[in-house]
Parts: sequence; structure tokens; C-alpha cells
Amino acid sequence: MSARADVAGVPVATGHFIANERVDSAATFTDRSPLDWSLALAEVSRGSAADAAAAVGAAADAFPAWAALGPAERGAYLHRLAELIDANVERLARVECLDMAMLEESLRRRVIGRGARNFRAYADLATGYEGRRWSSHGTENHVQRMPAGPTVVITPWNAPFMLSTWKCAPALAAGDTVVLKPAEWSPLSCSLLMDLVAEAGLPPGVFNLVQGIGEEAGAALVADPRVRRISFTGSPETGRAIGLAAAANLVPFTAELGGKGPFVVFADADLDLALERAAVMYDDAGQVCLAGTRLLVETPVYDEFRARLIERARSHVLGDSRDPATTVSPLIHPDHLARVEGFVERARAEGHRVLTGGRRWRDDGLWYEPTVIEPLDNGAEIVQREVFGPVLTLQRFSGEDEAVALANSTRYGLSAMLFTRDRARADRVGARVRAGTVWVNCFLVRDLTAPFGGTGISGVGREGGDYALDFYSDLKTYQVKEGTTHG
Repeated sequence: MSARADVAGVPVATGHFIANERVDSAATFTDRSPLDWSLALAEVSRGSAADAAAAVGAAADAFPAWAALGPAERGAYLHRLAELIDANVERLARVECLDMAMLEESLRRRVIGRGARNFRAYADLATGYEGRRWSSHGTENHVQRMPAGPTVVITPWNAPFMLSTWKCAPALAAGDTVVLKPAEWSPLSCSLLMDLVAEAGLPPGVFNLVQGIGEEAGAALVADPRVRRISFTGSPETGRAIGLAAAANLVPFTAELGGKGPFVVFADADLDLALERAAVMYDDAGQVCLAGTRLLVETPVYDEFRARLIERARSHVLGDSRDPATTVSPLIHPDHLARVEGFVERARAEGHRVLTGGRRWRDDGLWYEPTVIEPLDNGAEIVQREVFGPVLTLQRFSGEDEAVALANSTRYGLSAMLFTRDRARADRVGARVRAGTVWVNCFLVRDLTAPFGGTGISGVGREGGDYALDFYSDLKTYQVKEGTTHG
């Protein structure tokens, strides 16, 4: 029987999941809790190239039968899986809170349930698909989707359960088989997902899991020539490496690679609303790729916004993510804390003004104070590079042209937020801002049918709705000469 660890009273398998069997590796890595770094949650199997090859082999063997089922039959499996996720929200939330440190209340009320909705939504979208039909040049034409083949999905350590389901659900609904490789800093909720996959009765090899280190198991997975699709979320540096591996085998891939979103506040905005949303940028200790971390405020309201923002930042409650009173959780790992701290210390040394925060909350933990920095210039590292922590920069602008210029001044382009009461202004500015998603007077409102992805170094390709299902498929044009009759 595969090794298991007790995590918050929940037994969690620590091995891989290949062809519906748990497989342990001889080598392991230690998974620790950001809430208490002295707490070793589990010794997790450290996948090798052989483990990766076995998982891809299982997916390749299972692919023909899974692809042949058709969308409705595959959808029935995915709906059962969604029901099991709903029934296990409490267990999943407890484990992910300890493993990744996201606020448990948020996981329980909002995040884990998104996983169930992902499976339902893509199952229904695939079942309801009607490919384009038209007549031309004396022929009848029909666009059809063909399942692409074994798919590798590599997910990040922030919101690991939800983001894994977001990528794996459309792949499975499209008829692909999947090998999931979760991040080594927070692998446990994805392991629990595999227990639910087995309970839902998905055929062996359809949905597999390989634990391990990115440079080892992940690299072996994306280099396997049997893989026909790759989807990745993480850093631009790793995305480039995966892109090279995908190119070597001519494999289409999507990559969501982080952001440095502009948060633009015009003088006519509802400042209460804008400040409320700005405070949300500290959720999950700022470890959210879509966050608007560059606050750009029009000059007439800059001073008022600045003073009130500092108050908001200081009002946050840092503490145990299991405590409902906590609003800012710890960072994921000591290495990441050091990275965030390094950004702020370099900014301070360069003379940029730290308005509030800018230090560790406790010497014995991974918390970092909500921080606001007023940079001396737009070319500063703290403005131009993704920090991925509870650090916001604050800059002023005058007029729409300068707002757009500042908004588009980084190499990223994942998301943007605009705050104005003037719909015409929002439409003008929104059309000029380069970002995969632009929110006006709101944030993180998501429609699963909308395209999602980034421009610049924020990513390649689009996910969401039919865009995801098309990516995980090979599109076929089926063309029949008019007048052809049934025999």
C-alpha cells in the first residue's frame, strides 16, 4: 500500500497516481507548512524520468478508448468528479490551507468549489459543441474537433487545486488523457484530487499524477515525444525552457507566466470602491498573478488616495490562515520570502520611498508586512519586475495618455484594472491597454467561457471556454461534395 501522511486529520497519499494505482518512488522530498516551517507535513515521492515515462505511457495507452467515448460519456465521468469535489470541500480546504497557507475560509467558501465548477462547465461545453457549418465551392463544410492525445499539465504552487482543475478539466472534456505535475511546494491537494478521480471511476490512465521537482520530473514529462499538448503556469524563465522542449517535438503549448498589472484610478472614480479593491491586492500575501500591483492614480486625487491606502494597508491582520480574523497569510517558502524581501531592500537602497510595511512581520515566520512603495521613476526594478508578494507601487499620472503609457510600460500584459465613472473614458483607455483581461470598476470577476491569457512575457495562447477546448483538440475541416447521398 502506498505511503500516506496525516495532514490536518486527513490521510493524504504521498506517491504518484499512475493508471489508477499509487506508485511510490525510492527518493522523496519534504513538504513543509508555511504556517509553521518546522512542521513537516509529508515525505513526498520525488518522481524520476522513469516515473514520468510510466505516467505518459499510461496516458498514451488510455487515450484511444477515452477519445472514442464521445463528449457526453466523458462528461458523465467529469460530473461525478465534480460531485465528489463538492462533497469533500472541507477536507480539501484543510489540507491546502496547511500546505499552501491560503486563507482557509476563502478556500472553503470560494476557491475549492471552483474546481467542481470547472469540471461541470467544460463537460457541458464539450457536450454542447456544434462546429461551424457552411457551404462553399459546391461542397458542404463542417469543423470537427479531434482529441489531440496525451497532455502534460504543470501547475504552480499558488491555488494548486483550483488551477489544476482549470487546466485539466478542458483537456479531459476534449478527449485528451492527462498527466498532472503539481508544484513541489504545495502538492498535497492535487494528490487528494486523484483519490476522487479513482472514486469517480475514471478509467485507468486517463488522469495521472507525478510528484516531484520541476527540473527532474517536469523536464522529463515535457520532453516525452508521446505528449501532444503541454499547459503550464509559472515563471517566464521556466516557460521559456518548456517552450524549447515543446518546440523540439512540435507540441502546441499554452503558458500563463505572471503579471505586473496596472491599477488605474482616475480622478472621477469612486475612491471608496477603488481603495477597497486595492486592499484586495494583498490577498494570499500578494501571491496572485492577476493582482494589480502598480497603482496609478490621477494627480487631483493622488494625495487623498495615498493617505487612505496607507491606512488600508496598515489595517490588515496578519496571522494564522486558519483564523477567520486573518486577512494576510504567510508567504509560501523561505526562499520566496527572501526574494520578496530582496526586492524591497534593493528599492530602499536605491532611494525609493517605502510608505508603509517593508519588513518581516515576525522573525520566526514567513509573513511579510503589506507594503506600499513610491518609486522615484518608472524604470525602477520594483516597478518593472514581478515581486509576487504583498508589495504595491504607487505612482501619479496626468490624463489618459500618460495613464496608458504607464500601464503599457512593462513587458507584462496579463491583467489591468480601470476605475472611473465615465464609461466612454473606460472604453477609450481599455481599448489601448495591452492586457489579456481588463476589469473596469471590479476585479477577478471570471466567466469560464471567456478567453484567458496574457500578452508580452505574461504568456502564450488562451485558455477558457471554447478557446481551451480548441487548444486541446486537433481541428478538422470535413468537406463533402454537394449531392453526395447515403448508399
